[in-house]
Amino acid sequence: MCDIWKTDEHREFTVVQLESQMEAIERLQVRWVVFTGGEPLMHSNLFALTQLLRARGVRVTILSTGLLFERFAREIAEHLDDAIVSLDGPPEIHDRIRRVPGGFARISEGVRAIHAHRPEFQIGARCTVQKANHAALVDTVCAARRIGLSSVSFLAADLTSTAFNREQPWNVPRQTEIALTLDELAVLEQQIDKLVDDSFVIDRPQHLHRIVQHFRAHLGLQSFEAPRCNAPWVSAVMGIDGSVRPCFFHPPVGSTSSQVLDETLNAAPARDFRASLDVASNHVCQRCVCSLYLGD
Repeated sequence: MCDIWKTDEHREFTVVQLESQMEAIERLQVRWVVFTGGEPLMHSNLFALTQLLRARGVRVTILSTGLLFERFAREIAEHLDDAIVSLDGPPEIHDRIRRVPGGFARISEGVRAIHAHRPEFQIGARCTVQKANHAALVDTVCAARRIGLSSVSFLAADLTSTAFNREQPWNVPRQTEIALTLDELAVLEQQIDKLVDDSFVIDRPQHLHRIVQHFRAHLGLQSFEAPRCNAPWVSAVMGIDGSVRPCFFHPPVGSTSSQVLDETLNAAPARDFRASLDVASNHVCQRCVCSLYLGD
């Protein structure tokens, strides 16, 4: 669901970049770092980055397609705290959406290889709900269990933003390929109802029902409603170019290319953004599919 794979540019977040931010990371008392991409396992020096962080007690997770799990099984088990794999459905549906024949089998083999090195290593699945898999969410959970994953979480496909390397929002034909029709919404609701009491699914019932509400709002059947979220106050997204965003969907509020992370987050642009942001009424937040809330 992202367009990062379409770029011809090859850039990486370097060890030198991370080293220059480590004192700021300690001052901010960062507890958890998640590497995403693209594909983190294609990074030429990923595990040097993870060692820097874990040596200071920071939990490190990767978001991955899982296609390289088997190749890097030993390193993953040794140098990461956990992983989240993108899972688009049971085998046939996953492979069709990913356009990778045998992709699901490669994930399964990779999970098995990691667990051979470290049986207790936690690998969760994240599934983006869309037209091609909305009727197979229960089957997705069954498939995840079957190959030894530890949990599944679901989120609605982002249909309208410029996040994840989109040069511009999707046009209507592209949105229609991914969004659900009214009849498909009814099927999705049936699937969600079967998942709300499944402890393997880590989303709370209100989060699952919000997926239905998101697609209903896209059809004009209800208003978009922002989730409860405090991401801009408790986390940040740092790009390989040094840009710092309050979350994946809002524009950058600064850059670490000329200053360190805590200075960037406490400079006037970032402070002013947080002071003026009303999540409930903000049009970006109202269409958010991937909120974060840390607290009670």
